[in-house]
Amino acid sequence: MPQSQQHHLVITALGVDRPGIVNTITRHVSSCGCNIEDSRLAMLGDEFTFIMFLSGSWNAITLIESTLPLKGAELELLLVMKRTNASTRPAMPSTVRVQVEVTDSPHIIERFTDLFFSHQMNIAELVSRTQPAEENQPPLLYIQITAHSPASQDASFIEQAFNQLCTELQAQGNISAVNYPQHEEKMESSDESTESR
Repeated sequence: MPQSQQHHLVITALGVDRPGIVNTITRHVSSCGCNIEDSRLAMLGDEFTFIMFLSGSWNAITLIESTLPLKGAELELLLVMKRTNASTRPAMPSTVRVQVEVTDSPHIIERFTDLFFSHQMNIAELVSRTQPAEENQPPLLYIQITAHSPASQDASFIEQAFNQLCTELQAQGNISAVNYPQHEEKMESSDESTESR
């Protein structure tokens, strides 16, 4: 395997938030010669979690694997690292985005993730947060989900089921479904067949 080929690594860091900690991690990643292709950061209670998808040469990825645990120990971070591939994903021409505001209770998020699962849609992003209860007001849960549908599935089919679920849960929600056009090559081949008639 050529050493110049790009290799990939997923890193999750979990620890107590403190000023400059993310900058320290990203600076270390850069010093090892790796590139951050994608990342997510979230605050959960007093903890923060930072997820990175890195690319780099074999030497760069090996260097970060061998040096980051020591840096993590200095920063009191729990680290998980796993090599992966930048594989080509199947065509997902339809995207659905939903936003929900509902009184918080157990199993609410599960109901919405199950909705997407039952419609064979892949959840790409899920963000949720709870607003604590105020005087005479129950705690509120805010949910945002982005999901993709395979080429064989029309994303608009989920809209009615989503609205029914919001009604059942007495939730305020909105949904937008976008069906992207098929690849231009199919359009070009269609034009060519028209011209040949």
